[in-house]
Amino acid sequence: MNVTISSQHNYRRIVLAISLSLVAIALVWVFLPKAYGAQLGYRSLLLSDDRVNVSATYLLNFNITDPETLGSLKVQFCSNDPIINDVCIAPQGFDISSVTLGSESGVTDFTILASETDSNTLVLTRTPSTYNGGGVTLTFDNVINPADPGTDYARLLTYATSDASGSFNDYGGIAFGIVNPLQVTSTVPPYLLFCGGITISGFDCSTASGDYVNFGDINSTNTSSAQTQMVTATNANTGYNMYVYGTTLTSGNNVINPMATQDVSRPGISQFGINLVANQTPLVGANPVGPGVAAPTSSYDVPNWFKFVSNDVIASTSQPTNYTKLTASYIVNIPSNQSPGVYVTSLTYVCLANF
Repeated sequence: MNVTISSQHNYRRIVLAISLSLVAIALVWVFLPKAYGAQLGYRSLLLSDDRVNVSATYLLNFNITDPETLGSLKVQFCSNDPIINDVCIAPQGFDISSVTLGSESGVTDFTILASETDSNTLVLTRTPSTYNGGGVTLTFDNVINPADPGTDYARLLTYATSDASGSFNDYGGIAFGIVNPLQVTSTVPPYLLFCGGITISGFDCSTASGDYVNFGDINSTNTSSAQTQMVTATNANTGYNMYVYGTTLTSGNNVINPMATQDVSRPGISQFGINLVANQTPLVGANPVGPGVAAPTSSYDVPNWFKFVSNDVIASTSQPTNYTKLTASYIVNIPSNQSPGVYVTSLTYVCLANF
């Protein structure tokens, strides 16, 4: 940001229908439904992780609607369908051979029958006894999910025998889904926001207005003062440094002395200085405002004390910062014998982010 300062001394099946026209011949195909036991009631299978190839915990819920002799439960995992008398095609990559039985409720004395368990079939056994019906909840740990995304199925069969042999009592099917992991990527670009002007509304750089400060007529009795504003923000890991560059006020060969060290305003003494805080003597400036953490450096943060050295760091932060509005205050004093003329300087503020 460039600020020009001047003064004047004295100034975003099948149904298969076949008709055969043959004399006295009629073919009738009759397909009878298969006979099953009772269907298990409410059934659900909840996976702790439904991504391909990962180890997950399976939470199985089902309801046995009527009393029965219960000795075993077969859970078979298939990729093709949940129909119990169909050939079961094991899901690619699925493995239940290392499963462990976690929590149980409803029926609480099941154990895994290892001799009847393989990579996609799990048999749970108990001493056959009457179960009066109701909900059953079982948790299976160390299940390796299928390698392919899509829908797979679990077939449930209850038996009176302890090894899932003989005719089953009840049956049921469940569908469950396996997905590829959803990957979301984004890029946060580095940014540095910096703007300046005589006035800025809030923290909106689009409202920055003005780049010329006129002290008007200056004299040896009173301190002349003015101010400008700057708004900054950055996501740089170690923040930013703000520098001021330029010269003191001059008119030809005539100079108003820059304040090389911090000092208070002294009317009648040749002085040009700045700071970035609210002052009472003279009444000018404002303290930093906003949610950001940027602050004036130690040479420019004391009220009523001013300094000007070109290339000085006048404000900084060592971390990312939200919006901060900084107000630069300027003072000019002259002695009574200051040569008349139009005194001008151009100051440049530079903000460098530390990425």
